[in-house]
Amino acid sequence: MVGKRGKLLTGILAGVLALSLVGCGTQSPSSSSNSGTQSAQEKAEPVTLTGAGSTFVYPLLNQQIEEYRKNNPNVTINYQGVGSGAGIQQISGQTIDFGATDGPMTDDQLKAAKGGKILHIPLTLGATAVTYSFPNAPKNLKISPSVLADIFLGKITNWNDPRIVADNPGVTLPDLKITVAHRSDGSGTTYIFTDYLSNVSSDWSAKVGKGTSVNWPVGVGGKGSAGVAGVIQQTPGSIGYVELAYAVQNNLPYAMMQNKDGKWLSPSLQGASAAAAAATIPDDMRVSIVNASGADAYPISGFSWGLIYQDQTDKAKGTALVNFLNWQIHDGQNLSEGLQYAKLPDSLVSREEAMLKSVTYQGQPLLK
Repeated sequence: MVGKRGKLLTGILAGVLALSLVGCGTQSPSSSSNSGTQSAQEKAEPVTLTGAGSTFVYPLLNQQIEEYRKNNPNVTINYQGVGSGAGIQQISGQTIDFGATDGPMTDDQLKAAKGGKILHIPLTLGATAVTYSFPNAPKNLKISPSVLADIFLGKITNWNDPRIVADNPGVTLPDLKITVAHRSDGSGTTYIFTDYLSNVSSDWSAKVGKGTSVNWPVGVGGKGSAGVAGVIQQTPGSIGYVELAYAVQNNLPYAMMQNKDGKWLSPSLQGASAAAAAATIPDDMRVSIVNASGADAYPISGFSWGLIYQDQTDKAKGTALVNFLNWQIHDGQNLSEGLQYAKLPDSLVSREEAMLKSVTYQGQPLLK
């Protein structure tokens, strides 16, 4: 199974995060499946949708668009994985039809959006892995919350630091300088990671805080998740954070993290799902699930959201967009687990349907 994922993601991690896929037909608005007849599809006018943002969701969204085109030949979807910060900026400026982010927009960002109210539609959820590279590095090295924060604050600078050694009895750790790797671009993965560090370290919260971009105390930047993975691969002694899918694809070891209940866990789909299950998700869907309670909750987990305007200015585009997203949160979820993403909970999907039905053109709902 990993081999199949490897073939799929190799092209992605080669540095090409731009996607232009031509979809195939129109989906019945009242159904989550591709049930339109061929004659109806042939009559549909061609529509082009443009999106940009999260690299976290890119491997999954890539495959979902590929699958969607099989039954929707009249829809073209162009998506660029340029980072969540850029996705927020572009949807706010109305230069794209939809954005994607792993860090929810702030109240000030929502107020500044040019097209009115923006909805956050959860597309998937997953785990962020803490990865590292040094000679003879063991798999599943244990890194406690306070140690991780102090590494990224520049307080712990060597791999054989007594605090790392204490958490890993019997493991030989080298006398080697630690090089921190982080995102250089605006990133939702950075938001999830710094949200976690802010949650577990008052020192980090006071000095750095959380956001899609922060002033890093130390480290080397890489553009996109592929860039961070590249820094880690090429720099002995490095440590960084990437989506679980990128760590698996690059055969990078990833740390076991100690969760809020004191249990050591590796990043996993089950851990992300447990974190989401423990959260109280508000009506606007903007929620943090880092450091969640529960023995099975992986502590560095998060959602990835689609960003769309509630009031659409183009009926054909708006209809195509809500139909695609409706398919994505239903049938499209079947592609999730094979790519190291957790499926959306059924209880959440029903709430997302209601959100999509609130999307309108000139006051009329677009999803029936």
